[in-house]
Amino acid sequence: GYHRRTGDLDFIRRLWPHIERALAWIDQYGDRDGDGFVEYSRRSANGIVQQGWKDSHDSVFHADGRPAEGPIALCEVQGYVYAAKLAAADLAQRLGHVATAQRLGRQAEELRRRFNEVFWSDELGTFALALDGDKRPCLVRASNAGHALFTGIAWPSYAARCARTLLAPPSFSGWGIRTLAEGEARYNPMSYHNGSIWPHDNALIALGLARYRLTDQLLRLTTGLFNASIFMDLHRLPELFCGFPRQPDQGPTLYPVACAPQAWAAGAVFMILQACLGIRFSPERPQISFIHPVLPDYLDFVRITNLKVAGGRVDLALRRHPHDVGITVVDKEGDIEVAVIV
Repeated sequence: GYHRRTGDLDFIRRLWPHIERALAWIDQYGDRDGDGFVEYSRRSANGIVQQGWKDSHDSVFHADGRPAEGPIALCEVQGYVYAAKLAAADLAQRLGHVATAQRLGRQAEELRRRFNEVFWSDELGTFALALDGDKRPCLVRASNAGHALFTGIAWPSYAARCARTLLAPPSFSGWGIRTLAEGEARYNPMSYHNGSIWPHDNALIALGLARYRLTDQLLRLTTGLFNASIFMDLHRLPELFCGFPRQPDQGPTLYPVACAPQAWAAGAVFMILQACLGIRFSPERPQISFIHPVLPDYLDFVRITNLKVAGGRVDLALRRHPHDVGITVVDKEGDIEVAVIV
């Protein structure tokens, strides 16, 4: 991400030995049993049970509610590994490490193939939450699957079906996508990780929907979170809020001890806007691109000021039209191109 934004290859060159060590850790220690998936399990009775972002002790379980016994391979973590290896392959190629780049690319594609074959569930219409220590899938509808869209590990046909499941009423409350779908064994709309709605989680899913050009679902999700923010103090999205279904003339139910402000939630606003506008940076040219930009029907105008790339900056005005988004360069410093792909 840093290199894509800045083009600073000298820094990447200095960092490369550490990137290699991180990749080695994934293969040697992250994949504990050599099956190609990264797992975790605690090594002490006092250690944390669940070691993904949903670190509540009861957040990973089977369809009947039984806790999953480790080592546990989370759905989203495999996507993170896939994205990491693809990104490292690109950096290796730029640094002239051609053989390393090819090896990492092959590993990423093999992981993608195995992930889609093993984690996908036709019955659920989405990816399994995790594999347990016996390699049995946890057949539970959870927001974790949306991260497979964010990282691009999902095959396109599965991504489309996964998106439909995530935006269906059991998962989508009207305000956002729940961490766990209504009807699952441990569902509780007031729980921390088993039915609540986290803005940062939704923002990652929004980027995934944009990646696969699932525009209708992206705009529904954006609208839900925007409407939720109207009811929040200072219109500030909190760390999380409860997953009760949306009711007429009522706002979302607040989670009593949610952090506000919270860094994840604050960043979610900008990530969702990035997803809608398809913003990409090419610092080598330098160029700012808007790939298939869209805006929801209640947002006619957006102004972005002091957007920096390659030592320059631009101020932009964006206006929604019936079938596209118009972008005007209001002010510019430096030789920066602005491209729109519709």
